[in-house]
Amino acid sequence: MSAQDTAFNQKIDQIFNPYAEVMVMGILNCTPDSFSDGGSYMTEENWLKQCEKMIHEGADIIDIGALSTRPNAIEITEEEEEKRLIPVVSSVRKCFPNVVISVDTFRAKMAHKAVDVGANVINDISGGTFDEMMFGTIAQLKVPYVLMHNNGSFERMHEKQPQLNIQHRVASFLRAQIERLNQLGVTKIVIDPGVGFGKTMEQNYQLISDFRYLEPLPYPILIGISRKSMISRLLNVQSNETVNAASGLHAHCIGAGAKIIRVHDVKPAKQVIEVMKALKI
Repeated sequence: MSAQDTAFNQKIDQIFNPYAEVMVMGILNCTPDSFSDGGSYMTEENWLKQCEKMIHEGADIIDIGALSTRPNAIEITEEEEEKRLIPVVSSVRKCFPNVVISVDTFRAKMAHKAVDVGANVINDISGGTFDEMMFGTIAQLKVPYVLMHNNGSFERMHEKQPQLNIQHRVASFLRAQIERLNQLGVTKIVIDPGVGFGKTMEQNYQLISDFRYLEPLPYPILIGISRKSMISRLLNVQSNETVNAASGLHAHCIGAGAKIIRVHDVKPAKQVIEVMKALKI
């Protein structure tokens, strides 16, 4: 293994180092219909320009997605997802060989193809529930896996269930899925409570109010609240006007123990991390 490969592997291992700094995951949506920036990065010139901007602003991970999971989104075919996703991953890897690339997909075959062309992390919004082959594929690929809570199907993922103890439900789901992954030898896991997926506004805020309900799960926590309706609806503003409020929530989440912040706006998130570091929180 070359010195460059060793340094790159060490960068990935920082995700699981409890003493490492909080990391920023920059979002690159290569979709025509994502809720915030759909259609903005559908050409190579545009996606590479955005990727370069996020890296320059301090993104530690670039999270590439090609299938919108906004409310009322239509599930595209595997062939269409591949057509959108794989060229982007290949292009970003070629132009930015030292950046950690995460791929936002819930399809096992897509995960495999993405890793083949340079992806390092699989970010599965379904927590392994949309594709029964996903966990086995992650075990085979031996790559870090982001396990997110979801309601169990693409069609139902935004159905709200307000009567539930949401913290208990999320923790129970993640615990059960972690046990399945561990049985397959998968231990490089990041947990995501799934803010904005099938939760009421009140439940979303309950999930990030503190993370004591996740303490029994010894894995780093990823939080994705960027430009979500839990902020814009609360403040009655557009999603792209929520950066200041999101920064406040990011500071709270970091103080509560979040390890990765998934964002559209990298620079403000990086500034929050620097301020929190100065406070030694």
